[in-house]
Amino acid sequence: MSGDGRGLRPPVPLSHEVPTIPADPAEATGAGAAGSAGAVLTADPAEAAGRGGVAARVRVVGGVVAGVLGVVGAWRALRPAVEVPLPGPGNLAEERMQDFRDALYFPIREFLAGGNPYDPAVMFAHWPVRQNFNLYQPYHLLLHMPFALPGYRVGAVAFALASLVLLVVLAVMAAGRVRAPWVLGTVVVAALLVTSQVGKAQLYVGQVNPLLAIGAAGALSARTSHPRWAALALALAWLKPQFGLPLAVLLCARGSWRVALGGTGIAAGASLVALVPLVARDGIGGFLEVISRNLEHASQTAYGAVDSMTAQRVDVAAVVFRVTGWLPPAAEVLALVAVLAISAVLVRRLDRVQDDTGAADLLTCVAVVVAVVHQPGDVLIAVPAMAAAAVVWWRRRRELRWLGVAVVALVVPFAHLHFVDTVIRELGGVRASVTVDGVAVVLAWVALVVFARSRLRA
Repeated sequence: MSGDGRGLRPPVPLSHEVPTIPADPAEATGAGAAGSAGAVLTADPAEAAGRGGVAARVRVVGGVVAGVLGVVGAWRALRPAVEVPLPGPGNLAEERMQDFRDALYFPIREFLAGGNPYDPAVMFAHWPVRQNFNLYQPYHLLLHMPFALPGYRVGAVAFALASLVLLVVLAVMAAGRVRAPWVLGTVVVAALLVTSQVGKAQLYVGQVNPLLAIGAAGALSARTSHPRWAALALALAWLKPQFGLPLAVLLCARGSWRVALGGTGIAAGASLVALVPLVARDGIGGFLEVISRNLEHASQTAYGAVDSMTAQRVDVAAVVFRVTGWLPPAAEVLALVAVLAISAVLVRRLDRVQDDTGAADLLTCVAVVVAVVHQPGDVLIAVPAMAAAAVVWWRRRRELRWLGVAVVALVVPFAHLHFVDTVIRELGGVRASVTVDGVAVVLAWVALVVFARSRLRA
């Protein structure tokens, strides 16, 4: 700052006593040196206090601005739930709250009616849904039942509000990871989330990812200090098996096998409660046939097939196909095994050398996303680890360049807003639009692998 008067000594007030002149010159020299040092010491606290006051005002203003932006962003993100029309045969293409409609509300209604929501034919025949109900853990039907009991619009608004609260909880966890002031850190991260494409998408289509993100982040942060809570958090991440399975494998690799087994057991036990009536209805053979039909239907959809040029999948197998047009036999299985094997070795070794960059947690989250079928919004699970790694990288950016590459690449899905997508479509077409997020996430995983190897060699 210029013009703040730093370096100028204020005149001594006339009321101060005149110092006694010592008889010994050496004493005079010492006194002068001490006085000079004392002057410096008395000036520095005032200067530091001034800088501290400016920093405090900047934090307050920044927090207020972030809070206003967050409130506006939250209201805009909640509007789809408020304005969505009641589902019917004439508006199956409605995107607002479509995941709430197709993966929560009507599947639970079918379950309550005594049917099997995992059967695509049953769901399409009985309810106004456009997407198949994928293989969520059966306990999902019990956990989210309160949102399916009231009318559709009430349930949609309640679910959107709950999701917003979960995003704020995720922001609290991220602020804790970076050791930021609790209120300011939460406000800033929450504002960034609800205004980002990934955050808005959770509320726009009614996804359950905020809960899964809290589960994954909680399992990673509490795995050593509070393993029982970590196991419960992992059970939440198991709500979608494509989250729970790779995360449990990587937790085992990192030595947290009790957390992995405990969380898996909790999820299995909770699912058993809902699974019993489903199996009793059709028998074991009939239920397995339903699961087979479910998987077959999912593999043929434009949004879920690995060989779809219009899918937005961000896992390695799907991204490689959309970029190159090449799909080797058993590509998804090979990608799953390769990503988990490479990542497991690296995160285990990073833990052993007590790496202080947070790369192990971030690599774990990104590996979960690129190992098996995932959509851009699923990178939400990496938010706390990403925030921690970003702070470390910024403070040591000359040293941790590959970590910076990974963090910047992971920003891409969050920054892929509507106006950005419009530009991408005009320049590169639909294929580029649905592929850019996947390329960025896979690049982040590669950068983290390179970074981990470099850290282990140092």
